Amino acid sequence: MEAVPTNIKIIVDGLTDSEKPLGHGKLADLSNLSSAEEDYFAQVWNSIELTQRRKIINRMVEMAEENFELNYDIIYKHCLSDPDPEIRVKAIEGLWENQETLLISTFIRMLNEDKSEIVQAAAAKALGQFALLAELKKLGPASSSRVSQTLLAILNDPSKPPEVWRRALEAAAPFSLPEVKRSIREAYQSPDAKTRNSALYAMGRNCDAAWLPILIKELTNPDPDIRYEAAGACGEICDEEAVPQLIKLTQDKDPEVQHSAIIALGKIGGLKAKAHLMKCVNSPDDNVVEAAEIALKEIDTEDEVI
Repeated sequence: MEAVPTNIKIIVDGLTDSEKPLGHGKLADLSNLSSAEEDYFAQVWNSIELTQRRKIINRMVEMAEENFELNYDIIYKHCLSDPDPEIRVKAIEGLWENQETLLISTFIRMLNEDKSEIVQAAAAKALGQFALLAELKKLGPASSSRVSQTLLAILNDPSKPPEVWRRALEAAAPFSLPEVKRSIREAYQSPDAKTRNSALYAMGRNCDAAWLPILIKELTNPDPDIRYEAAGACGEICDEEAVPQLIKLTQDKDPEVQHSAIIALGKIGGLKAKAHLMKCVNSPDDNVVEAAEIALKEIDTEDEVI
C-alpha cells in the first residue's frame, strides 16, 4: 500500500485545529492528492468541526480560482457527500470546470434526491456545463440525453421549489429544443422578478437571435437587475444590433450594469463597439477601464482567430 508522506499527514492533521490559520502554502500542498493521501484526508475530514470544514473548502475554492494550477477536485468529490449542505454546495461549485462525464450521474442524483433545496439548485446549475457540451456535440448521445431529460423533467414539474426550477431553466437553456424555448417564454412572463431574470439569462445561453428584440427592450428597464441580465444576454447572442443601446449602458448609474454592457461589447465586437471601448479605457473610473481592457482583449483575440 502506498505510504502517505509525513508532510501531508502533518498538514491534514493540522486542519482539525481551528485556532491555527489556514496557510495558503499548506493548503496548496493538498492539491492533486494521491489515492493514499485522499484516503487519509477522508479519515481526518470527518473529525473536523463544521465551521472549520466550511472555512477550509471555501478557502480551497478561492485559491483554485486564483491559481489554475491548484486542483482540489479529489477533495471536492469527497465533500459531495458531506452531511452539511453548504459544504456540498461549495464542493459542486469547486467542480464547475470538471467535465468528467461520471459527474453527470452524481449531479443528477443530487438534483433529484438531495434533501436540501440549495444543493438541488447547485446540482442543476452544474448540469448546465454538460448541457452546453451536449449542444456543441462534445458529449456522447447517451449522456446528452440523460442531461436533457433530467432538466426537462424539472421544468415540467410545477411542484419544484422556485430556486431549483430557475437553475434548471438556466442549465437547460443551451438546448435548442421547443420545450426549452417555451419554458423561457413562460419564465419571462412570470410575476416573480428572479424568474424573469433567469429567463433573460437563459435567452443569452440559448443563443437564438429571436430573443434579441426582448433583450434590447429590457436594456432600458428601470430595474438594474433586468438591465444587467439583458446586457449579458446580448453579449452571448453576439448581434451588433444591440451595440448602440449597450454603448449607452456603459454610462449607466449602476456599476454592475456598466460592467455587463462593456463586457458584452467585447463579446460582440465590431468597429463601433471597439471604438467606444477605446474611449472607455480613458475613463476616470478604474473599474470601467479594467472592464474595457478585458473587453478589448476579447475583441483582439477574436480578430486573431478570424
